[in-house]
Amino acid sequence: MTTSMAASHAVGKVLNDAIFGASAAAVKAAAEFGAARVTNATIGAIMDDTEKLACIPTMEKVFRALPMTDMIAYAPISGLPGYLDTVVDLTFADQKPDGYYAAVATAGGTGAIHHAIANYSEVGDQVLTSDWFWGPYNVLCTEARRKLATYQLFDEHQNFNIKAFTAKVEELLKTQSSLLIIINTPAHNPTGYSLSESDWAQVLDVCKAQAKGGVKKISLLVDIAYIDYAGEKNETRKFMKQFGGLPANILVMFAFSMSKGYTMYGQRTGAIIGLSSSQEVITEFANINKYSSRATWSNINRGAMTVLTKIQQDKTLLAQFEKEREAYYQMIRSRAAIFMDEAKACGLNALPYKAGFFLSIPSANPGAVCEKLHDDLIFAVPLKMGVRVAVCAVSATKMVGMAAKIHKAMGLADTSK
Repeated sequence: MTTSMAASHAVGKVLNDAIFGASAAAVKAAAEFGAARVTNATIGAIMDDTEKLACIPTMEKVFRALPMTDMIAYAPISGLPGYLDTVVDLTFADQKPDGYYAAVATAGGTGAIHHAIANYSEVGDQVLTSDWFWGPYNVLCTEARRKLATYQLFDEHQNFNIKAFTAKVEELLKTQSSLLIIINTPAHNPTGYSLSESDWAQVLDVCKAQAKGGVKKISLLVDIAYIDYAGEKNETRKFMKQFGGLPANILVMFAFSMSKGYTMYGQRTGAIIGLSSSQEVITEFANINKYSSRATWSNINRGAMTVLTKIQQDKTLLAQFEKEREAYYQMIRSRAAIFMDEAKACGLNALPYKAGFFLSIPSANPGAVCEKLHDDLIFAVPLKMGVRVAVCAVSATKMVGMAAKIHKAMGLADTSK
């Protein structure tokens, strides 16, 4: 007889993380065969061309210069006021829509997603995202006793599948009084896809149609974790202007993260930003998310919040910081271009990559494909629907030839079925 002391809702919880599993296999291979022979395409962090974890130099300079009190003192539960104001400005740049705003500091972008699920979906309800999605969305929903529903992201022409999105929203709102929709864009993890302005117009048309009459409540969470590696800041944020003047029963939220944009992954600093045409909705937003923060991590990293505000308040520092980050963006972009050009040349069906840390290749048997890639000492992440390649982590030199090797591995995996 098996004994469990866990509460009934916690029994059986085991985290099987494909990303960390694949990464561990790559580390083991590097120890056995030498790092120079191994291609580790599993890491969701920027690695430079010497395969060392990249760090934006200006961020490091400001971080190291902080007084000890900024490193060790408590921060307010909602976050430092200057940080919150700056995060709102950074989220929208020059594309700020009309409406009321509030921001609450969170433990990374993941904390923002946690708060959105906890506070804007009902226990037992379904939360909607695309069928290509970041795995922890499902873990976060399960932990909060919700379910994750998906719609098909791409149509037959590899464009955003508005028909599938519409059908799923309509289906869920037949049985639910409210719906939280998570859309990871621009530079979607794991595909590198970005919704266009016209895609967003269609998404909002669907939401407005469902919200008409005020009976149903719709909350949109835009996960912008990779926005700083998606292109020119105002171009990549143009779609945000469309969020102005929405009905009061449509709330738009943003999951902001310092992990990628500031290369501060382990400092776990982010924010959830709310936008509404209703001041009442935003006052409630600030209150309930502050409450949830106190009930989870209490308060977050004061030092990282201070780094962000110091950089933004100093024009010289900011100019240098943005120049350094742009260099990393261009480095990732050039690596992805190598892969996508070679994929096209060898007939590998990679999903449409626009920007960001990752790209993906559909596969009926991704686990087998990744196993075959191990023969070439290439390590990628097997997802439910395909193989994810972290272009942020693979040098340009090692990127050459990878598409053809994946194409070959897919053929071998199909043959071995």
